[in-house]
Amino acid sequence: MTTIAFLGTGLLGSGFAEAACQRGDTVTVWNRTIDKARALASFGAIVASTPADAVRGASRVHLVLKDDAVVEDVIAQLRPGLLPDAIIVDHTTTQPALTAERATRLNADGVHYLHCPVFVGPAAARLSQGIILAAGPTGLYESVKDALGHMAARVEYFGERPDMAAAYKLMGNAFIIGMGALLSDVYSIAKGSDIAPTDALKLLEFFNPGNILQGRGRTMAAGKFDASFELTMARKDIRLMMETAGDLPLAVLPSLAARMDAVIAEGFGASDFAVIAKDAIAGTGMGTGTGT
Repeated sequence: MTTIAFLGTGLLGSGFAEAACQRGDTVTVWNRTIDKARALASFGAIVASTPADAVRGASRVHLVLKDDAVVEDVIAQLRPGLLPDAIIVDHTTTQPALTAERATRLNADGVHYLHCPVFVGPAAARLSQGIILAAGPTGLYESVKDALGHMAARVEYFGERPDMAAAYKLMGNAFIIGMGALLSDVYSIAKGSDIAPTDALKLLEFFNPGNILQGRGRTMAAGKFDASFELTMARKDIRLMMETAGDLPLAVLPSLAARMDAVIAEGFGASDFAVIAKDAIAGTGMGTGTGT
């Protein structure tokens, strides 16, 4: 059996801790709201009153916290109880630059720290599904790779650059949040056309946006903006969408329209609508063609 600790037992942390208990690990848990930690006692978890108490004797410490500030605070509190060879595995979604600074500082100070954010929901955590990302010292990753493999269906290691997993996590969440927000706007267009949300989803039975994403994503990343869907025509369609939604709230389309207007004003109206990404692509080592 492995002795591990989970600090942060909200929905996700609780799922991870519950699964670890069921795998037979010796698990100690801590949470600022102690009742959330106590709920795991029925699965065999030991409830600690402080972060330092939680990590005493643990060879692996998992953090599932809110943000960078909380991570820094909890690490400072747990260090008096941390074993010299223990590894801190931080699953918190954090800011890449702050993550890099923290990882470099802690590892230089003799604290073994590896950033491992996740694409895992609470239910998936209980079933060891989803994806774990990892970035940091290769030796640390190799020492916990098998354990991470027991926690999720897939583990992606991005090498020793310590901010890489943090950056990929934010990019992934941008897809998740952005698609949800766009779907909200689709429902507003549907309601403006007297179409039920469930009926609007019938579009996905014969139209797959994911297929378009792959091809267009590659051409955008290469800075290739030769028009297949002119920006001015796409802007016209955005106007039609907003008119159809009427007074209903929109999450994405108004900001997209404003960006299109700005790029059209710069003289890119005849380029592909993907040219709205030109400033993100320029200077990244990829192409910067405008297609004009």
